[in-house]
Amino acid sequence: MTNAENAGAITGELQVNDVIRRYPESVEVFNRYGIDACCGGAAPIAEAAARDGADAQALLAELNRAVGAA
Repeated sequence: MTNAENAGAITGELQVNDVIRRYPESVEVFNRYGIDACCGGAAPIAEAAARDGADAQALLAELNRAVGAA
C-alpha cells in the first residue's frame, strides 16, 4: 500500500479497478467522466483519463470528494 492509499487519497497512479473495489461509490464518478472500467479498468487512473479523453485532475478531485478523502 502506498502512502497515498494509507492517507486515503486517490491518486493517478492507482488502478481504476482497485479504486472501484475499495470505494464502490467511485463507479458513478468514473461513469460521468466516461472512464471505461470494464475493459480498461486495469489501467492507472491517469492513463485511463488520457485514453478516454477525461480531465485527470478534475476526475481525481471529484473521486476524492466522493470518497471523503479531499
